[in-house]
Amino acid sequence: MDEKLMVVAIGGNSLIKRQDLCTVEDQYQAICETIEYVADIIGHGYQVVITHGNGPQVGFIMLRSEIARDVAGMHIVPLVSCVADTQGALGYQIQQALDNELRRRNLPGETVTVVTQVEVDKDDPSFSDPSKPIGKFYTDDQVPELKRHYPDWVLKKDADRGWRRMVPSPKPRRIIEKDAIIALLKDGFNVVAVGGGGIPVVRDGNGFKGVDAVIDKDLASSLLARDLDAGVLLISTSVPHVSLNFGTPMEKPLDRVTLSEIEGYLKEGHFAPGSMAPKIKAAIEFLRNGGREVIITSPENIKDAVAGTKGTHIVP
Repeated sequence: MDEKLMVVAIGGNSLIKRQDLCTVEDQYQAICETIEYVADIIGHGYQVVITHGNGPQVGFIMLRSEIARDVAGMHIVPLVSCVADTQGALGYQIQQALDNELRRRNLPGETVTVVTQVEVDKDDPSFSDPSKPIGKFYTDDQVPELKRHYPDWVLKKDADRGWRRMVPSPKPRRIIEKDAIIALLKDGFNVVAVGGGGIPVVRDGNGFKGVDAVIDKDLASSLLARDLDAGVLLISTSVPHVSLNFGTPMEKPLDRVTLSEIEGYLKEGHFAPGSMAPKIKAAIEFLRNGGREVIITSPENIKDAVAGTKGTHIVP
């Protein structure tokens, strides 16, 4: 195990602070703020691999694509290409921000982004019942035309807000560019990889092909951390720590908790399926497979969390 290698999974709040701050320039400013905390980790002597979410950014690309189709008859950009596009664009901003910050602090190291494919099982149950919503809402009147243009799309009604496209969210099985990432780490680089959970691919007769799906970013980060034999998986999110009974008068923050304890809390239903539960599942998989520690905290608490005084620490 590499005790000084940390996989840092940064969430959407590290990329878009508020709904009115969502331009590319706003995004870069938010990344620069988060990267200061990542540079603190490197200042502690760690080498880092950074993963990131991409949900809003994929949504923006899809919306632009749909407007271009309506206005100019342009083709729709496939979801799998949107994931690849955001890996490059966000990776560029993250690596630039981190290298600038390292130079400012006179710390060694350079950063490189790897556009990363992640293999999923073509028979994953999610392909038979897509349930991950993406893109904008549609009205009842728009649905027939969408079905004519895109017969493969699965459209489901989302309460009273309209119809949305649903896609599979298969479990990550293998990181295709793992050896390239390892080689870069051996050469001393910090690496940005597995953006947005990775570009989902399945095996076919000629090797691999991309599929329209969304892989959970935290589960993919956990798989990457295990493949790299990293000592620590740090998951950055919008809250300073994991809590039991979140949002109720009985809320209780967790400081240090064992694997068996967190498994019990998950079974008891303490963690919301669309927010904290995937992070807890990612932590469990990492620790079950030899990881030393998982830290879950907000960006501004990363420095203190790595020092052991903030955040939630999950240990074997």
